[in-house]
Amino acid sequence: MHGNHSHGHGHGHGDATPKSNHVDPERFREGQRITWVSVGVNVVLTAMQVIVGLLAHSVALVADAMHTLSDIVADAFVLYANRKGAEAADDEHPYGHGRIETAASLLLGVVLAVTGGGILVSAAGRLQDLGGLPPVGAAAIWAAIATLLAKEGLFRYMLRVAERLRSPMLVANAWHARADALSSLVVAVGVGGSLLGFPFADAVAAIVVGAMIVKAGVGFAWDAMQELIDTGLSAEEVASIKATIAATRGVVDLHELRTRRMAHQVLVDAHIQVDGRISVSEGHRIAETARDRVLKDHPEVLDVLVHVDAEKDLDPARGARQLPERAVLLSHLGQMLGEDVPPPERVVLHYLGNRVEAEVTLPPGSADVAASCQRRLSGNIRSDPWFAAVTVLQRVAPK
Repeated sequence: MHGNHSHGHGHGHGDATPKSNHVDPERFREGQRITWVSVGVNVVLTAMQVIVGLLAHSVALVADAMHTLSDIVADAFVLYANRKGAEAADDEHPYGHGRIETAASLLLGVVLAVTGGGILVSAAGRLQDLGGLPPVGAAAIWAAIATLLAKEGLFRYMLRVAERLRSPMLVANAWHARADALSSLVVAVGVGGSLLGFPFADAVAAIVVGAMIVKAGVGFAWDAMQELIDTGLSAEEVASIKATIAATRGVVDLHELRTRRMAHQVLVDAHIQVDGRISVSEGHRIAETARDRVLKDHPEVLDVLVHVDAEKDLDPARGARQLPERAVLLSHLGQMLGEDVPPPERVVLHYLGNRVEAEVTLPPGSADVAASCQRRLSGNIRSDPWFAAVTVLQRVAPK
């Protein structure tokens, strides 16, 4: 039994197809929809900010327009990543393309951090040249307020949908919209401060907001990096999955459960211990049952790989000596049985610990031979280097 794997791929019975082969069309459409909404809003805001910024002589508003323009580029990347991430598994990507979302989250986190850094640099420059700032028109404040409200509304809408879809990439893009709203707040405060005679107000606010954006960007990039290096689930989540597997009928013990995230889903592999004397097919059935229970009770799990053990393979006593292969054991067993014993119809070997247990089935009509052979073996088995027990049986002929 040791070494048998139960995995969803390639099974012909039941519905054993892994989740990775099923694309969620609703999730894909929702992700595309909110990103296209973001693109539309950003295009309108960019045009408005450039026009009003030039007419009202607001360098801050024009700069914010360039920032908004960068969002359109980021949205285009998200659209591509969302489409690729929704593709079904293939030969080159057997677990699907979900990691594209992770890479996009990392990139957007970097964009957030760079954006925040740019705001910090710009604010520092303004503080050093307060007297050189040109007066701005009142239209700039209304444009900044309109941009702020639009971006805040866009953020709340995108975040609500992204959290429902459990997409880190879309959550990161939503917070990118919040970063834009905060930068628009900086422009509004700066323009308002300039109109009220406090030209330093926008620079101070920009430093505070820039630091917040850098922190958010670093956080997103860090989370994506943790996923890319296969960081496991939390202890509570792992314990919940362990409990599900351990409660499966036929599972004697559970060890070496490992988890890793892939975008909004989770991959799991585990070693389960079953009775070492059951058949391979029964052990496989237990593993399939455990796998199905995890997929049913934990919707975030994409697939489960179950390794079946006949005993604890972490036991330090195991592996102390190498047992021979089946052919060698059968030859040795034949010598133990003797030449007067007819060729066995079936021999089942159980590799348990550092010894082997054998079940030998003789053809019908060998009852006396089987009994005498069993008596002879019982006296010699203790000194045998490989076998711990040999049971000789006789197949009953059908009537």
